[in-house]
Amino acid sequence: MGIGSLEFGALYQARVAENLPRVRERIAEAATKAGRTASSVRLVAVTKGHPVAALRAALGAGLEDLGENRVEELEEKVAVLGRDAATWHMIGHLQRRWVPRALHVAGLIHSVDSLRLAERISRVAGESGVQARLLVQVNTSGEGSKKGLDPGAASEQVGRMAELPNLKVEGLMTMAPLVDDEAVLSAAFRRLRETLETVRSGTPLVGSELSMGMTNDLEIAVREGSTMVRIGTALFGERTGA
Repeated sequence: MGIGSLEFGALYQARVAENLPRVRERIAEAATKAGRTASSVRLVAVTKGHPVAALRAALGAGLEDLGENRVEELEEKVAVLGRDAATWHMIGHLQRRWVPRALHVAGLIHSVDSLRLAERISRVAGESGVQARLLVQVNTSGEGSKKGLDPGAASEQVGRMAELPNLKVEGLMTMAPLVDDEAVLSAAFRRLRETLETVRSGTPLVGSELSMGMTNDLEIAVREGSTMVRIGTALFGERTGA
C-alpha cells in the first residue's frame, strides 16, 4: 500500500522543519566567512521527483523559489499550486521545442546553453507578449557530458544574447563536477565568477546573478560568489515517490 497524501504532507513538513534551519545555517556560515551576508544568497528549493506535498511544505516554511528539471513536471506542479505561489525556476536542460511551454510556467530559466536557444526564447517571448528572464549556462568544468558555453567564448555569446529583444539576461549558471576535490570545485565556481566579471565589463545589459552550488558543495560556491544555490536532497531527503 502506498503512502497517502496526508502521510506525505506530514513526512515533508517534518523533513523541511528539520532540514531548512541546517541549510540556512550552512549558507550563513559560508557567507560570513566570505565577508558576505546570508541574504545575498538565494535558496532555490529543487523539488524534482518529489510530490506536491514537498512543495507545500517548502512554501509553508517560507521558501519562495522552487526549481524543477523538467518542463512537464514543472507544469504539473504549477497547475496544482498556481503560477503566483512561488518564483518557479526551470533549472534543467531546455530543448527549443519546449520553450513556449517553459515560458508559460517558469519565472527564471537557468539553463540557456546556446545563442540559438536564446534566439528561440526571444522570438517566443515576443509572440507571447512577455519578457523572459534567463541565466546563461557556462561549462566551467570542461566536461563533455555537461551543457553550456565554453568560458572563452562566453563573453561574446552572452553579449549577443543580452541584445536580443524580449529577454533579460540576469547572470550565469554552471554545474560543478561531481567530485569531492575542493580545489577542483573552487576552480569551476571561480571560473564562472570571473567569466561574469568579463561579460559585465563589456555590456551593462547582463545582471549579476551567479547560480552555482548544490547540496554537496554549497559552501564552496558561496565562498566563490554564488548568489543562488540549488538545494534538493539537503532539504527534502531522498525522493520518496508519489
